[in-house]
Amino acid sequence: MSWAGPEDIYLSTSLASYLDKKLLVLLRDGRKLLGILRSFDQFANAVLQGACERVIVGDLYCDIPLGLYVIRGENVVLIGELDLEKEELPPHMTCVSPAEIKRAQKAEREATDLKGSMRKRMEFLDMD
Repeated sequence: MSWAGPEDIYLSTSLASYLDKKLLVLLRDGRKLLGILRSFDQFANAVLQGACERVIVGDLYCDIPLGLYVIRGENVVLIGELDLEKEELPPHMTCVSPAEIKRAQKAEREATDLKGSMRKRMEFLDMD
């Protein structure tokens, strides 16, 4: 039986292999954060430097700057390294201002709420 040596750190499931790299972090509430991992602990609490929240609505997106950001580990769903040599988004995506993306989010939320309320009103028909 052999034990992993210091050179095998990149084969582990630890976040150590992601230190000083640009990451995408998906949170439990659906938010997507981008930033450089500067620190973490045994609970997967993490510190992102130069963090921003990427908000996507349809073909629109906005990166809202957050600065230095501390993430509680229990809120993390997924962490992935971003390839700096590749484009982060498809070419059809359009970057908009934070005010525009907030308006788009509100419109999308209202459309979803309307769809849900219509479905509730139609439940009595029982189409099954």
